[in-house]
Amino acid sequence: MTNPLISFALGTLAALFPIANPIGALPIFYGLTATDTPRFRLRQAQKIAVNVVVVLGVFLLGGRLILSFFGLSLGVLQIAGGLIVAHTAWQMVTSHGRITPAEQSEAVDKDDISFTPMAIPMISGPGAIGVVIGQATRASGWSEYTGCLLGIVALGIVLYLCLVLGESLIERMGTTGLGALNRILGFLILAIAVQLMADGVLALLKPVLP
Repeated sequence: MTNPLISFALGTLAALFPIANPIGALPIFYGLTATDTPRFRLRQAQKIAVNVVVVLGVFLLGGRLILSFFGLSLGVLQIAGGLIVAHTAWQMVTSHGRITPAEQSEAVDKDDISFTPMAIPMISGPGAIGVVIGQATRASGWSEYTGCLLGIVALGIVLYLCLVLGESLIERMGTTGLGALNRILGFLILAIAVQLMADGVLALLKPVLP
């Protein structure tokens, strides 16, 4: 029998990684910190990872309360999350930016980009938040919640390593290579979005189906 802590940790990381897409965030991160020192860039990478873990952790722990407060069911959340994730995936497939031109322009003039726009809305955006709230509704014990938190922390570690080591990846793959990789990830995320919406529809229909 699979340990629920390990199962939920791996499941949370697997669900979050393609949607958070740390690799896709690299060009924007290095573009916004192009004139900064390596030491400052390292501090920004640390703060971004911490902010992402905190944001997703808060929504994980408050997930059931949020659904209860707004009177939402898991099926509705899955459909809404699927639509948002599908929109993000379509932007990746069609090479549209993950942040708006206004957000990009504002970020250029900011000294600290670790919370906005990097942590929110780029990495821990609506899609990732929807995933952790969905995980919260599936967790029923402390070991499962701990597993989800470990998965979020693991995502933060992977994100930090990507941001720190990403410069060499950008140099090797180039803009064309990263664009192609981003489109492939976008296609996979689009498939995840379709699955989320299908699960949501089935969850809503289940009470009325024979």
